[in-house]
This record gives sequence, C-alpha cells and structure tokens, in this order.
Amino acid sequence: MSSTQVVLGIDIGGTNTVFGLVDEKGKCYLKNQIPTEAQLSADFLFSRLFDSFNAEYEPIQADFELVGIGLGAPSANIFKGTIENPSNFNWGYVDVVNLIGKYYALPVLVTNDANIAAVGEMMYGAAQNINNFILITLGTGLGSGIVVDGNIVYGKDGFAGEIGHTIIEENGRSCNCGRKGCLETYVSASGICRTVFELLSSYNDDSVFRGYSFNSLTSKHIQQAALDGDKIANLAFEITGAKLGLALANSVAHLSPEAIILFGGLALSGDLIINPTKIHLEKNLLPIYKGTVKILSSSLMESENAAILGAAALIWKEINKNEIIPEVVENIGIKNNKYH
Repeated sequence: MSSTQVVLGIDIGGTNTVFGLVDEKGKCYLKNQIPTEAQLSADFLFSRLFDSFNAEYEPIQADFELVGIGLGAPSANIFKGTIENPSNFNWGYVDVVNLIGKYYALPVLVTNDANIAAVGEMMYGAAQNINNFILITLGTGLGSGIVVDGNIVYGKDGFAGEIGHTIIEENGRSCNCGRKGCLETYVSASGICRTVFELLSSYNDDSVFRGYSFNSLTSKHIQQAALDGDKIANLAFEITGAKLGLALANSVAHLSPEAIILFGGLALSGDLIINPTKIHLEKNLLPIYKGTVKILSSSLMESENAAILGAAALIWKEINKNEIIPEVVENIGIKNNKYH
C-alpha cells in the first residue's frame, strides 16, 4: 500500500498554535493545537509542538510521506526563514528554519498569516482561478496578502504588503506600530470598537452599547446589534466600510486586481461590511477600474482548518511548480532549486 504525501501545516497565534497534516487536495489529517505561551521562548514552543506532533504521527507514520513544513507566524520573513521581533511575543529574532531542522530535515517555508491565507485561497479557496487579487484579513489588526500573476508579493525584504499600515487619516488614531492614522486602527475588530465609542460620544441615540465597557465590546456584539437595528452599530459599519473602500481604491490603482477577498472575524459580518466597502470602493476608483473589481468573502474562513490549510499550501504551491523560491533555496537546504 502506497503512502500519502502530506505537508505539516503550522500556524502560530498569540494564544494557540495549531498544526495538522494536509495532502495536496486539501484533506486535513491529524490536526491538533497547543498553547503558544508567547511570553516564553520560541525554543520552548517548538519543543512542545514537535513532542505533541510526534506522539500522534509516529503510530501512523507508515501511512504517510512527510514532504515539507509550512508555517504561518507574525513578523515572518520568507527570504530569511525567520520570525523577527513579533509584537506580543517575547521572542526577538528567531531562525525558524534551523530551529525546525533540529526535528526534521525537510523543506521549510514561513511567512505571515495574511500571506498564508492568500496562498490557501489560491490552492483551496475563492481564488483558485484568480491570478491577481488582494486578500485582506480583518482580525484584531488588518493584514494583507497581495498576489500578482499567481505569486505572493514579498518585496525586497520579505515584508511587502502592509496595507493595514498605510495612513488613512493624517494625525489620526494611535497605532501599535508607533504611527498615527493607520488603516488598521479604523478597519479591524479593534478599530470598529473604537469607532463605536467615538459615535457614542457624538450621538444621543439609544444604543445597547451604552451598557458596555470598552474592554467588554467585541466585533461580534457590533454585528448582532447592527442586525437588530442599532443605529450606532450600523453607522460603525458604514464608517468602517467607507475607509476600507477608499484604501482599497488606492490599492487597485497600484495593482489592478481582479478581486479583493475579505478574511477573518470582522469579515464574517458579511454584507454589513461588504456593502459599504463596495460602494466606497466604486466611488473612489479611477474610471478605468470601475466595475472591474470583485469583493469576495473567503471560502475558507469558516473552516476550522483554514490556518492549517494555508500554511500547508505554502509548500504545496512550490512543489506543484517543481521549484522553490530562489531566495530561500539556501536556507532550506535545497541546492538544485528543485524538490524532485
């Protein structure tokens, strides 16, 4: 009986790290998670991760051929194979490829969560037949993965595509990056919560949110209140979509994508965020682009395996091209620029 080729997909989050085996068609095997414990060292995380993985993998190892490891992580650099000073982690600079090499001598690729999501959409989701698109992740912050001619745009240093840190309001809201007015301070789960409290101070209308503290409010609360007809909630979505639509109109002028895909918790609000975004995108587009750019919801977003699929797709995409990104060849130990 022949073994099934699989990739180990790993996604490192601030709270939990998830992992699983994924075959080329996107079937997920042996999925699990462990607490990240981001205040502790990266060495400690990977030691626990591979202890947990090996305990489950070794009894079934004969059924599978592990061909690579794909990893999503904050502040990851695909060219260097590193994670570099991630926010909310006590890590500093981590050589991920060498660290994983202590456990498995396999090709390893690492990039950030938005790029992972974009590759996952190309392999298994809404972008399977789209070669030029922008994926926007709407979580605590705003991440973006840019795909041009079927390839993720990494830039010269591996950190290209930070649409969330384009300035949408001069001298606007303070951002964790140290600047003011970044898009993600307005368009994200945390950003829409800030908008709600600004609106509460400007309007006298009754609102369910007048009983909330800032720390207790979530984007899910805002979504439900909007569906229930709360004026403040609906205004918050309108303002959020307007700012996102404007920012994306500028991105379209740079990239001329076929589609924009929304992914993440705030994107689960569906038409509440999509409709105002579409309106303000079209309003601000150059005439040559009007009516040409689709806004889609991720088709992987509601899958419990989305992060694992995206991380694994990073390796599968390169295997399918029968080559590896030239800049990372030396890092992952493939000397002839080929997997086979």
